[in-house]
Amino acid sequence: MSKRQRIALKFKTSEVPHRRLNPLTGEWLLLSPQRTGRPWEGKKEKAGSSNKKPYEETCYLCPGNTRANGDVNPDYKNTFVFTNDFPALKTDTIESDHSLSNLFKTETVSGTCRVICFSRRHDLTLAEMECSDIESVIAIWQEQSKELGSRYQWVQIFENKGEIMGCSNAHPHGQIWASSYLPEEPGKEDNQQAGYLKNRGSVLLMDYLEAELDYQDRIIVENDTWVCLIPFWAIWPFETMLLPKQQVLRLEDLDMKQKTGLSEIIKSMLVRYDNIFNTSFPYSMGWHGAPYNQRDNRHWQLHAHYYPPLLRSATVKKFMVGYEMLGNPQRDITPESAAEMMRKQSDTHYKVSRK
Repeated sequence: MSKRQRIALKFKTSEVPHRRLNPLTGEWLLLSPQRTGRPWEGKKEKAGSSNKKPYEETCYLCPGNTRANGDVNPDYKNTFVFTNDFPALKTDTIESDHSLSNLFKTETVSGTCRVICFSRRHDLTLAEMECSDIESVIAIWQEQSKELGSRYQWVQIFENKGEIMGCSNAHPHGQIWASSYLPEEPGKEDNQQAGYLKNRGSVLLMDYLEAELDYQDRIIVENDTWVCLIPFWAIWPFETMLLPKQQVLRLEDLDMKQKTGLSEIIKSMLVRYDNIFNTSFPYSMGWHGAPYNQRDNRHWQLHAHYYPPLLRSATVKKFMVGYEMLGNPQRDITPESAAEMMRKQSDTHYKVSRK
């Protein structure tokens, strides 16, 4: 695409309604940038307090505390992993088909759910941790992914941050759900990436990253090994994606340089998130990599999705309602505008700059 064509595209898509295709899922998104000036009189959430203590006696994730099932946490120094006390999947389920007919299909599934405490300190988030401590979290992600991948087809590593995202405990932590089946979202990505490789002979997300690096409008930050960008098809206002610059199938395939680069870019991105509205930015995030299905998965590229709900301030949230539930997702702020806003944020956390 020529520079003139790019300028023309940018001009049009910043002013008029249009659709964008997500090549990872095959689904469309409606953009309505002309609506950004409309007045807001909808629901506003109260900004959460950031006055947390390093240790909380009532927190079931802090070191040495008793959890809901009666188990006592060890006096862990960095990270800590344990089986979820209230798992959504069970390891002892016998898999079988219980379908009554093609219209009433049911099958049992097996799996396991674990919790990862990112730090012993109750008052920290990943955005406020040192890069070396984030590397320790990445190492746990790698270990857990490799171990569970030897037994289950899919390993979903994710984090729900903030009460607004349904997080029931403020201690910095994430989760892992490993399942005997491939869930819907990675299943869509698997099909789309496989079809792209078959039709074009190249890896979809590698081609996409090359194009984004050339275009630059949606790039937030990059280093030698990783890129953080707002996808062309992003649904959430400040949705981001992390992509390695070299093809990597799974987390455990990352080398030391890539691990270091990942810790640095996670830190830089999350600080920018917090600095947008001077608040601990809520989000749901998760890793997608090649399934553990003993197949040729060279069409895959490892990546992380971040889905934050905030729209106009620390208290105004984006909702999926009406047309979005019945038609397809829609957004007002263009990905290009959101990326520019994040690029302008400081690499220094707002809490540090206040001192």
